Amino acid sequence: MSEMITADLVDLDLSAETKEAAARALAERMVTLGRVTDLDGFLADVAAREAQMPTGLDGGIGIPHCRSEHVTEPTLGFGRSAAGIDFGAPDGPADLIFLIAAPAGADDAHLTILSSLARQLMNAEFTSALRAVDDAAAAAALIRGEESPAAAASTPAAPAESEDSAAGSKDSVAASAAASADTATDTTPDAPAAPPFRIVAVTSCPTGIAHTYMAAESLENAGREAGIEVVVETQGSAGFTRLDPAVIAAADAVIFAHDVPVRDKDRFAGKPTVDVGVKAGINRPTELISEVRGKAERGEVTAGSAPGTPVERTGESGEGYGSLLRKWLMSGVSYMVPFVAAGGLLIALGFAIGGYEINKAPSVMDHFIWTQADSWGALLFQIGGVAFGFLVPVLAGYIAYGMADRPGLVPGFVGGAISLTINAGFLGGLAAGLIAGGVVIGIQKVKIPAALRGIMPVVVIPLISAAIVGFLMFVVIGKPIASAQKGMTDWLNGLTGTNAVLLGTLLGLMMCFDLGGPVNKVAYTFATAGIAVASPSDSAMKIMAAVMAAGMVPPLAMALATTVRGKLFTQTERENGKAAWVLGASFISEGAIPFAAADPLRVIPSAMAGGAVTGALAMSFDTTLRAPHGGIFVVPLIGNPFLYLIAIAAGVCVTTALVVVLKGMRKQAPEGAGASVVDAAIATKAESKEPVAA
Repeated sequence: MSEMITADLVDLDLSAETKEAAARALAERMVTLGRVTDLDGFLADVAAREAQMPTGLDGGIGIPHCRSEHVTEPTLGFGRSAAGIDFGAPDGPADLIFLIAAPAGADDAHLTILSSLARQLMNAEFTSALRAVDDAAAAAALIRGEESPAAAASTPAAPAESEDSAAGSKDSVAASAAASADTATDTTPDAPAAPPFRIVAVTSCPTGIAHTYMAAESLENAGREAGIEVVVETQGSAGFTRLDPAVIAAADAVIFAHDVPVRDKDRFAGKPTVDVGVKAGINRPTELISEVRGKAERGEVTAGSAPGTPVERTGESGEGYGSLLRKWLMSGVSYMVPFVAAGGLLIALGFAIGGYEINKAPSVMDHFIWTQADSWGALLFQIGGVAFGFLVPVLAGYIAYGMADRPGLVPGFVGGAISLTINAGFLGGLAAGLIAGGVVIGIQKVKIPAALRGIMPVVVIPLISAAIVGFLMFVVIGKPIASAQKGMTDWLNGLTGTNAVLLGTLLGLMMCFDLGGPVNKVAYTFATAGIAVASPSDSAMKIMAAVMAAGMVPPLAMALATTVRGKLFTQTERENGKAAWVLGASFISEGAIPFAAADPLRVIPSAMAGGAVTGALAMSFDTTLRAPHGGIFVVPLIGNPFLYLIAIAAGVCVTTALVVVLKGMRKQAPEGAGASVVDAAIATKAESKEPVAA
């Protein structure tokens, strides 16, 4: 295997002024060496990762990185900037820039080497040597571990293991990391009387290459300086080795520094816990250690799952309750969507096979004839009805889960089921989920005697929280919410004429605003809530038709635009346009995200205009739809299908025309120059990992 970094991948006089330009300059070197096959595609992947979270670190370091299908082998590019480049670090610009490129299917050995580099970046001697080195080959050797930082700074190095340098970069870097770990073990101070304070930590980031291991190294270094034992489990791309249960049991406290969910989190229950983002583990490890020690001294422990789920960890980024509420609601919606899609399509197929009187058929347990189409229609309809019965409980349960992790599931599901019982519908489910999550969080903050901690997550929390939520839903708020739900349903049923067209316009705008993001999901959930009954009203089915039609417009329009005016788009965008035909036809709005990411100011307004036209026309044409998903594949289940397709075609034409005009008005960029700016929409999709909901 060729070396991951060579002198040809080093630029000691990087002249780029922006992080995008810096990434492009280093990526071009990778393309020249055949390490990257598609420059624009790779840069789009780098930008998408950057949009999730800035990759600048304290100490003047920038580490743009990604896993990409356009990378042929793990590669490092290094640039040193005299002026500094802003990578979003709190302490200012970065002068040491590492571009880390990993193939989508990189093996564990490669990723272990990259993780060793990430740990090295937390070594002040290593970064000082990189700032002092004046030869590209020497810089590459230093990064590979073939030359010590002291030698790179022209200081005689200790003659140890030099004969092993020919073994290659993999063994050298791995040996360096192992030696560092051995040194850390040897220098841990012995406690003269009492055992030292022990902390176990978990670090993880979305890519699992750099931040995961840098946070681990930072926490370990801070622990050594404070005379504290810190053992870290890194849940990175190379997999992870679970900490020994005995080590966890002996720990006095826990630190989670993560931007993706901690795997097997319940292992750490019952201990003082600090839960933060991964960059906090890199930038302020001493503060985190002090904080968790303070919690231990005060006896603040976690009952059940560790406090602070991924959507609750917001202190560092300054999110307010509005952002928290949106994340909690989207957590419930994302888990509900598969039930909506499966149940809705089964019900629609039941009507298609058995006719619109199939909802009056007897139970298939009592009457099922294998050779009759009506029996199969009834079977599909009744299975779909059962699936629909889970919608509100799943919504409420996973809203509570988003707030309080697994302890929130029981009261959330119970509250959602009660909402169905009292006819409070989706509004009741939303309220039940929020109440359940809040109740569990409140219970978890109560100090519990050590003897009771073991039964808290399986007995006490479910018992108390379910009882409280049930009381509130049955006795206190259930009836008012049920009345509000009935009022909203009656209002929808009364929509006609201009009001219906205006609603279609609004829903079309929402569906095309963030292409599968929160606003899109609000409109989609509003529509599916109306048809999530055995016999939905005509108004509810019209709304569902308008929402799905509008959601199909952006990807279909981008596909058409790349076909009729391909010169306005990069090669990568033209390739994405081919896939957008299928995605748009399948009602997957996310098919337009690559175009919106590269040129949001032209694509998003154009998409919204077309979506508004389609939504208004679909409502004015009185088109109806019983299925919550499916795109053109459920056209036979649509009322007035010909007019429905005309509404979609009109919106597609509007969006295509606007995109072509707006892109034609700009100064033509060189071929392949696009896809360098990623808007918040693509960051939302990469982080959530949610099921597609159009």
